[in-house]
Amino acid sequence: MSEKYEDLKLENQLCFPLYTASRLVIQRYQPMLKELDLTYPQYLVLMVLWEKDEVNLSTIAEKLQLQSNTLTPLLKRLQQRGFLERKRSEKDERNIVITLTQRGKSLKDEACDVPAFLAEQLPLSIEEAKELYRLLYKMIGKMGEK
Repeated sequence: MSEKYEDLKLENQLCFPLYTASRLVIQRYQPMLKELDLTYPQYLVLMVLWEKDEVNLSTIAEKLQLQSNTLTPLLKRLQQRGFLERKRSEKDERNIVITLTQRGKSLKDEACDVPAFLAEQLPLSIEEAKELYRLLYKMIGKMGEK
């Protein structure tokens, strides 16, 4: 391949190892999430709510960097399964307030082992994991600027 096309080689792409690492990490979550009967996106939503219950849809969308139209079907499924409730805000009917049910709150105790389980799966030292975390959030912050 000529030098002109060197940048088109898969091995020269940053996006590919990021994509692959993300896919593999999410795959490592699967055994624990299966026990909790959750998908990875559902787990992310619940983590936001475990951190701060009773938030509006836009807060969850902002934290997860997802569009509300992507979150709505996910929230509906979690509501149907009894983990959360969605209600229109009494102050502003345009806002939807999401709150955990007792079942959603109690799932937090069951999920406590998930982060440690994943940490054991990663072939990184604590220092390497912290550095990767720092670099990824630096990248996310810069790319997320509007």
